[in-house]
Amino acid sequence: MSEPDVEIIEQARRGDPLAWEKIVQRHTRRVYNLCFRFVGRPDQAEDLTQDAFIKIFKNLGNYNPLSGNFITWLISVTRNLLIDHYRQTKIERTTVSMDEPLEEGEEFSLLDTLQDDKPNPQVAFEKKERVAMLQYSLNLLSPELREAVILRDLEDLSYQEIGNLLKIPDGTVKSRINRGRLELAKCLQRFRRRSEGSTASL
Repeated sequence: MSEPDVEIIEQARRGDPLAWEKIVQRHTRRVYNLCFRFVGRPDQAEDLTQDAFIKIFKNLGNYNPLSGNFITWLISVTRNLLIDHYRQTKIERTTVSMDEPLEEGEEFSLLDTLQDDKPNPQVAFEKKERVAMLQYSLNLLSPELREAVILRDLEDLSYQEIGNLLKIPDGTVKSRINRGRLELAKCLQRFRRRSEGSTASL
């Protein structure tokens, strides 16, 4: 059974380098994925992941287990870094138009675009395409909608955790998530239609 984060954090605070290494190993994938979902480029995500862990290390003494779990705190530190990066680079983001409705009866789940249990080359290729399509679509969302969808559907945080993290009411959290999912679904739907059109023309 693996050690709880709280015990490892306490060891790291006391200067144990092995404990800090455990923290990095345990949470690198989560931090990298969060960075990648925001910037969409592996090289930038790797650099931001390193920067995030430097910031996490420097602020480890400020973490209070009584105020919430470590993962939520870690995501908060990483998110603040990403916001700073966004402001510094001043990248203009294009929001998806709301003028194209979903097809009647169609439902959307972000994770459905990634999940597939059939282990064969064709499925692996299709999954890779879905991941790329999802990332591109996420980048089309406004920053506030993108982070709400990421934190809920990819990081699996509760509405309350997201509200505490973003310092906004639960109602605003739900509104952003719903709007983000809707815009994302419309964008993904357009991709599917284009793909089907391209296939049909062959």
